Amino acid sequence: MTPPDRRLVRTIHRRLQKHFGDLEAPRRQDPLEELILTVLSQNTSDANSFRAFESLRARFPTWERLAAARPSQVTVAIRAGGLANIKAPRILAILREIHEREGAFDLGWMRTATDRQIREYLTSLPGVGPKTAAVVLAFSLGRPALPVDTHVHRVAGRLGLIPSQTPADKAHSRLEQLVPAPLRIQMHVALIRLGRELCKAGRPRCAECPLNDLCPTAALWMTG
Repeated sequence: MTPPDRRLVRTIHRRLQKHFGDLEAPRRQDPLEELILTVLSQNTSDANSFRAFESLRARFPTWERLAAARPSQVTVAIRAGGLANIKAPRILAILREIHEREGAFDLGWMRTATDRQIREYLTSLPGVGPKTAAVVLAFSLGRPALPVDTHVHRVAGRLGLIPSQTPADKAHSRLEQLVPAPLRIQMHVALIRLGRELCKAGRPRCAECPLNDLCPTAALWMTG
């Protein structure tokens, strides 16, 4: 298969922007808030993760109080987000590691750090992978990152932007090499919307997709 080029990426971006309208990024938050919210968003909906985050901050209004809490207390506070028994100790481990390194619950230094410095720092924290790091870069700091969640990974594979068997951790670097920096955040938003609304995990709605003539797998789904 011929590797995709940036002209294809620009065409995909243009069509999805026309189909969905403005591809606005979510509002920016403090890097530490974005980090914890992203941990809560794993394997759940945006609505559930925001509910869990609001509950967490209401129960523990300061990072100091949260870091001093017992895992069972945090589990109760974030139950709305799902997988609370896994996420609670992970959040506590992250906060305690940050405090150990920084002497405070503050990642403000990231605003002037390089993308590489930020990625390396974040992915060295307990349970933080490339997707979470990319979310903080893109949506807290406005950097040209392209987070690859399950929707982006699936859609990019079906469109041939990445080989179908590309592991999620490798997909970040492949897509960021392919997608021009100014388009990365918008492409993330666009591919997520496409994955949620049309290019679903079960049976995609290819006949309604504005990319079906560009997609190497659309014909298989439409005739299968």
